[in-house]
Amino acid sequence: MQQSELCGILLMDKPQGFTSHDVVAKLRGILHTRRIGHGGTLDPLATGVLPVFVGGATKAADFAAAQDKEYVAGFTLGYETDTQDVAGEVLRRSGKTATHDEVAQAAARFLGAQQQVPPMYSAVKVNGQKLYDLARKGKEVERPARDIFVREMTLTDFDETAQKGTLRLTVSKGTYVRTLVNDMGASLGTFATMHSLTRTRAGAYPLAQCHSFEEVERAMQDGTVQDLLLPVDGLFAEHPAVQLNDEGAERIARGAVVFPRQAQGLPGEPDTFCRVYHKDHFLMLGQVRTLDKGGVGLFVYKNFR
Repeated sequence: MQQSELCGILLMDKPQGFTSHDVVAKLRGILHTRRIGHGGTLDPLATGVLPVFVGGATKAADFAAAQDKEYVAGFTLGYETDTQDVAGEVLRRSGKTATHDEVAQAAARFLGAQQQVPPMYSAVKVNGQKLYDLARKGKEVERPARDIFVREMTLTDFDETAQKGTLRLTVSKGTYVRTLVNDMGASLGTFATMHSLTRTRAGAYPLAQCHSFEEVERAMQDGTVQDLLLPVDGLFAEHPAVQLNDEGAERIARGAVVFPRQAQGLPGEPDTFCRVYHKDHFLMLGQVRTLDKGGVGLFVYKNFR
């Protein structure tokens, strides 16, 4: 197999100290391909699940970035840094302490839909400039709040003597866990700084399925690296599968609408997304839409060929 044929999702266990871009850059060298990207940024401090997309799978990276993420975060009460984590400079300290029950109750108050102001040390752009570039110059600008959703924020342990604890969180796209930690500290009348972060799940992909650089390098040497890559359709497992006949496959290849008689298993509900196959080969993510003359048809939503 030629290396240029590599295609799929490579789940990496990101090491601490690497940016997500660093991981992609290193894998470009290992896999000898430039067609590669990641699906969801992790800070250098963080470890854990980083989906990396290779070959035609790069077209699916945005879908992975949009999915919920699960984390385990370690935090310390009593001080605040400019980055909201231990990588930053200490700004303020507080002698106020909290009990286990107080912290647990504070964490529970952050569940649900809310707005979050992104931290200055982040890759969010304001007026075309990345916030961390401005922050490094000592500048602070107004940042628009963003809609986020916190599905889980549970205190799993807390040492009242050390004022250190661990949170388990499930959050939507664009949520900054260190900002949640910072805001939780403020709600307790003190400060809080994140000292560790592990992404334990990204969408449907758990940490247990992830690989190290060493594993990928060995697989390249053995010629088995494609075996590490997961198929792209696994990213859309929650959507129904549709099998096209030859006529339907020919029509979809040129971007034409596919009719129900050409698509086995086509849902009848408009706006439904589908995994689309021909002879069990995954072609694309399709969408059911209402036709002008009545009934429904299958349209191309995103190709992955």
